[in-house]
Amino acid sequence: MEYETIVYEVEGPVGTLTLNRPKSVNAVNRQMMEELLDFWEQRQLDFDTSVIILTGAGEKGFCAGFDMKDATEGYSKEGMTPENIYRNQSRFSGILKLMRSCPQPIIAAVHGYAMGAGMSFAMASDIRLASRDAVFCAAYINIGVGGADLASSYLLWRLVGFGKAAEMCYTGDRMPAEEAYRVGLVNNLYEREELLAQAGAVSQNLAYKSPFALHLTKEALNAGLNASSMDEALMMENRNQSYMLTMQLMKYQAQQG
Repeated sequence: MEYETIVYEVEGPVGTLTLNRPKSVNAVNRQMMEELLDFWEQRQLDFDTSVIILTGAGEKGFCAGFDMKDATEGYSKEGMTPENIYRNQSRFSGILKLMRSCPQPIIAAVHGYAMGAGMSFAMASDIRLASRDAVFCAAYINIGVGGADLASSYLLWRLVGFGKAAEMCYTGDRMPAEEAYRVGLVNNLYEREELLAQAGAVSQNLAYKSPFALHLTKEALNAGLNASSMDEALMMENRNQSYMLTMQLMKYQAQQG
């Protein structure tokens, strides 16, 4: 698929995905949804790329959420039925599942507005870096729909705690970057002009690691999100470490002749 609303660039083992609708603050329209689904599906078997940086084009922000004007026009054409709406909602939310299942750690570099879907894209990433002017918002309830959407009921409370997640989802209030850093929604804050360089530095740090080790580590972290006991988490870790130790011992033996 040729992309028009996103741009993907690769330099060695690091890929950079840029949401590219700057005039709309990178709001997700139908075309971008389909392009993102295709992009993240392609990454599932892309073992040449070790790390992906996710960012947004333009000065105003990372992603302003769902393009409601585009959605209204689309449903007017195909019919505003519960079946059509559910089908499209399921496809949209599938982007988050693909982001979590791809083997590459994802580094979100967030500047300006990260609203609704934009905040969900950041939450579905593994590491979140933000500029000091970043603003996060679980904006769903502000447009008249449920306050828990696009994995926010699953991911948000795991990042910031249940009480803060409930407050964000119920109120739809905006959270400035300093508060997002304080509650653990983002890992680090930088000046805007430093943001992409810092994301690049983190990506290079990860790119020096074994790609398979990064893949297994992401699998283990995903399993840990869902583990009902320490035993389940340890089973995943033990499997992964056994694979990697076997590889390292075989490499060591080969080097010894």
